[in-house]
Amino acid sequence: MTPEFSRPLRLDQIGAGDNKLSIDANEAERAALARRFELISLDSLHADYAVRRDAAGVLATGRLTGKVVQACVATAAPVPATIDEAFTLRFLPEPGDEAPEEVELDEADCDTMFYTGSAIDLGEAAAETLALALDPFPRAPGAEEALREAGVIEEGAVTPLSGLAAALQEKLKK
Repeated sequence: MTPEFSRPLRLDQIGAGDNKLSIDANEAERAALARRFELISLDSLHADYAVRRDAAGVLATGRLTGKVVQACVATAAPVPATIDEAFTLRFLPEPGDEAPEEVELDEADCDTMFYTGSAIDLGEAAAETLALALDPFPRAPGAEEALREAGVIEEGAVTPLSGLAAALQEKLKK
């Protein structure tokens, strides 16, 4: 399966020094990624990379920027957001494909992505970085009020035993 936003970089084009690259998603790619990540829209997506080989595989550092619109979890109203994420990724061969048995990560413990064949995919790496940068619970203004009107109590007041406590209190009233 070809990713929605694919920018392969052949391994034989990566040297020991930093290779600087920039990628942008076009309109069709952004629309496909918006569907994949259940966004209202993805208005821009750009990634700057510094890619180099190291002893374990390929190391990529850089910055991802973008403009997204997510749906509010309470009201489905549009919630615009700006993404600006620094990243460090280590690309390793898929296990069984000449992969080293052990890989030592430094204290930064970067994200690891596996590849097969003779190329890494910087576009898919950017897409996955975007997914991790998205707010998992976007809220529009007025979301708290909408939740209260729907009978949702304060998030901080919810505990695993809240439902049991409420049921017990109701029984005691009778």
